[in-house]
Amino acid sequence: MTETSLGAGQQRRAFWLKHLHQWHWISSAMCLIGMLLFAVTGFTLNHAGQIEARAQVVTRTASAPASLTAALRRATHADKGPVPTALADWLSQELDINAHGREAEWQANEIYVALPRPGGDAWVSVALDSGEVQYEKTTRGWISYLNDLHKGRNTGRAWSLFLDVFAAACLIFSVTGLFLLKLHAGGRMATWPLVGLGLVVPLLLALLFIH
Repeated sequence: MTETSLGAGQQRRAFWLKHLHQWHWISSAMCLIGMLLFAVTGFTLNHAGQIEARAQVVTRTASAPASLTAALRRATHADKGPVPTALADWLSQELDINAHGREAEWQANEIYVALPRPGGDAWVSVALDSGEVQYEKTTRGWISYLNDLHKGRNTGRAWSLFLDVFAAACLIFSVTGLFLLKLHAGGRMATWPLVGLGLVVPLLLALLFIH
């Protein structure tokens, strides 16, 4: 092999090392905090039975104005549909409940609105005859909240978009790490056995112990 070809090979190696390192550290910086969060919540989810969550329940009652309940009784609706704007505005002003854009369940004499949230649950009902409003909110603590963030449960579109970006950053981090392993594997004999071990161990566990 001539000195020219050796020099060209070293230049190609230096080029790929430079760009792979750049993408590797950028993607790692983007997903570092998210990976720490997901590692911690992976542990808490795996041991959910041993980590006790004490639920705190808050209930509130109120009376809707007669004009509002009369308007709700006159409204045409299906069994399910968006919360009427007038009702959502009143709930926001009187009880600090954000029901805008939520789905309401219309029953014979009642409107029921489920308000699921990370780390807890909530609901509000409005009696169409008496105007009585009942609201209940359940909070299960920070661990439950972080677990729901991990699962993307009741977290909304913004968090869903973040999860997509986070997953893409993790994918770039992993792929660039794989290519960096390939470039450095010549002087590190344990590289590919360790990579293979990372594949074989979960595969065997899944085949032998998950039914």
